[in-house]
Amino acid sequence: MKPDKSWLEALYHKYNHPKWIHPDPLEFVHLYKSPLDQEIVGLIASSLAYGRVRQILASAESVLRPMGSSPRDFLLHSTERTWTKLFQNFRHRFTTAKELISLLKAIKGIIMRYGSLYESFLKGLSAEHDNVIPALSRFVQELISFDGRPSSLLPPPEKGSACKRLHLFLRWMVRKDRVDPGPWEQVSPRILVIPLDTHMFQQCSRMGMTRRKNANLTCALEITRHFQKICPEDPVKYDFALSRLGIRKETFDSR
Repeated sequence: MKPDKSWLEALYHKYNHPKWIHPDPLEFVHLYKSPLDQEIVGLIASSLAYGRVRQILASAESVLRPMGSSPRDFLLHSTERTWTKLFQNFRHRFTTAKELISLLKAIKGIIMRYGSLYESFLKGLSAEHDNVIPALSRFVQELISFDGRPSSLLPPPEKGSACKRLHLFLRWMVRKDRVDPGPWEQVSPRILVIPLDTHMFQQCSRMGMTRRKNANLTCALEITRHFQKICPEDPVKYDFALSRLGIRKETFDSR
């Protein structure tokens, strides 16, 4: 049985509170006040959001702590040589120090060209787009252009991956409530796509929101359409609450 709005709203009001954020890489974004720092922290933390949560938090902290109170200032006033020395021993599962440096190089390049990640992302937005995929694809292409090669941290959405980490980043940046900080105010949550990982895929399958076998972009869009029927103005509204449900291993019951 598919969940109804009353059940999802009850879940949202139960879990959509700052006290439930930990353990989640989103907690790092809340440590910074400036949107210009929040977006950088968000992209770094979300890019590392795969694997065991303790390892994710440890890896994100190992990158962000040396950057001090303003990651933006750190990147603008340091060089690739500094980063290479600073993060030479970094490794997060399959992500190497080289890939991390490439990501930092891309972020700095975008900031120097557009002023912020936000301004770069806005360049790809169009009122004609039904979802965020075209804008996200352009944004990723811009990031990749500064290093000249694809990265596992920046998968191109147009190739069919669910791109869970990138959509998680967008949820943090676009939605604004007690959990998601939402500094990107000119992007509508209406066009967001559900951040689909294995756990969310399994949950949505149990709830009858998809019969697909693979958690790819097609599946993510299908599940998002189900949520759009419930909350068209904010289809990823329930993502955080549903993820807490999974962590606490409570049983789904939409009745």
